[in-house]
Amino acid sequence: MYIKIIVVLFFVATSCKGISQNKEGKKETFKVSKTDAEWRKELTDMQYYILRQAGTEPAGTSKLLHNKKEGVYVCAACSTPLFKSENKFNSGTGWPSFDAEINGNVAFDVDYKIGYERTEEHCATCGGHLGHVFNDGPKNTTGKRHCINGEALKFVPKK
Repeated sequence: MYIKIIVVLFFVATSCKGISQNKEGKKETFKVSKTDAEWRKELTDMQYYILRQAGTEPAGTSKLLHNKKEGVYVCAACSTPLFKSENKFNSGTGWPSFDAEINGNVAFDVDYKIGYERTEEHCATCGGHLGHVFNDGPKNTTGKRHCINGEALKFVPKK
């Protein structure tokens, strides 16, 4: 039993050095590009942490979590439209959730930050981290759950 545990721990430790840590030299360029100092000046501390450092806000803290108004959710950093209110649903996770993104405005990558593969989402215009997409969304629509940090978004109500 002791040997099995050591073998499992060995594989876990060595498998964590995967694709996500092989991003040296991979520098994406975005339409909106600013220096770190410019982002820090324009964003709140929490927005900077989420959008520029791929952080996560505490569950249940987003002012947008229970928003049911009609409109569009845009990137808090560059105002690119990302999600429509008609695609928002209550996932019960504590973060604003959508079953579809505005096509072309959200880009995807893979991360292994917590030890397994997840699909990360970021703004296709400025590269700001938004959250992750999972395959456990509403079956009657896309089956996707875009789990998004509310601080990464601003809401623009329908006129």
